[in-house]
Amino acid sequence: MAWLWLLIALIAVVVIVGIAMRTARARRTASLRHRFGTEYDRRIDEVGDRRAGEAELRDVTKRRDDLEVHPLSDAARARFGERWLAVQSNFVDQPDRAVAEADGLVGEVMRQRGYPVDDFDERIDMVAVDHPTVAEHYRAAHAVYLRNEQRMASTDDLRQALLHYRTLFEDLLEPSATSR
Repeated sequence: MAWLWLLIALIAVVVIVGIAMRTARARRTASLRHRFGTEYDRRIDEVGDRRAGEAELRDVTKRRDDLEVHPLSDAARARFGERWLAVQSNFVDQPDRAVAEADGLVGEVMRQRGYPVDDFDERIDMVAVDHPTVAEHYRAAHAVYLRNEQRMASTDDLRQALLHYRTLFEDLLEPSATSR
């Protein structure tokens, strides 16, 4: 009879541990969905597996948390803002050059804030952690920038890219932009 109680206790422990593990996994998923928004779904679709995609997102978050990203000073924001206005005004006469300048300016802002800038994939990962709502803008703008380097982007593509860059640029310049 004692073995029956032991078996029941063992089954109960296994069930409780299973419920606790499911609950913890659901909380991690909810936390990642909340933090990354649409970037969560994009990464899961890209990887093709929820667990592997979530592991990548946790790794990206850890790498981002190891960085010292800081907001820009008021003077730097003003300087970059003036440069952005020049980029926009150049679009009328030289749209391809303006998009290249926008890409470079976004990279400079990111560098000054403390983001890694040498590798686009790393940049987009870090942007997705702090600015998930505009990461897709950055991805789309950069894709046009690369097509433009091969002279395969239309003027309308370039206009859209500049709008995408502006969305990210404005988010990066905000004094309240996320600094973890």
